[in-house]
Amino acid sequence: MTKLYKLIPSLLILIAELANSQPIFEKSVSNLRDQRYCEILYGKRHWLNLEVKVFNTQGLNLCPEDQWKTITKDEITKKYNASFVDLNGPRYWMMDEIQAAGATVNNVKESFGGIEMNLRATVDIGLLKQITGSKQFSPNQINRTTNWIYKAGSPIYELVSPDGQVYVMQSYSQNVNPNLTMKDLPNLAKQLKLPTGWVYRSTVLEKDLSLVANGIAYVLQDNLANSYQRR
Repeated sequence: MTKLYKLIPSLLILIAELANSQPIFEKSVSNLRDQRYCEILYGKRHWLNLEVKVFNTQGLNLCPEDQWKTITKDEITKKYNASFVDLNGPRYWMMDEIQAAGATVNNVKESFGGIEMNLRATVDIGLLKQITGSKQFSPNQINRTTNWIYKAGSPIYELVSPDGQVYVMQSYSQNVNPNLTMKDLPNLAKQLKLPTGWVYRSTVLEKDLSLVANGIAYVLQDNLANSYQRR
């Protein structure tokens, strides 16, 4: 029994190391910067929680505009008996490469209005957020295992919170401003309604930047629906 007690600290250290270890990425796709995609999110409430599935077109198609315009929330709500539906697009990636592992790599596909999409993540929304709604500049937990890679020499765009948390833009959106393009991003602060203490900034990377989400990513949106992941 004494020997067993002596082993416990070592076992706890091993468990902690395994929990903090980097995932082995099984799939990658590159040349993504400014590539168009669309997402559809839907979910059904179970007791106090709402689990939302996130499907997107990445790797399957570029979200044809004529088909995208025909999709309606009512159609998806009825098809899946959903409590929540969001048509999120078109959007444009701002990283250069995506690597994925674990449950993020799957063959779960759905067709929406003839546009094929793959399940990419799930979001668990608690009762409080269901009541108050998803707020701008407020992070949500996204369940996925990914590595966003931003190449050296490329510009990145960041939001910095009053407490110093840094969020890197992962995609810009034409949901709110349909005329927004990548050329607008260096001066995007003029269009943003930044809360007190928040800062928008841009920089050119001197070396590659990897944003790893090992099971959970913390993602927020600004008032234009552009998405950012916490560093």
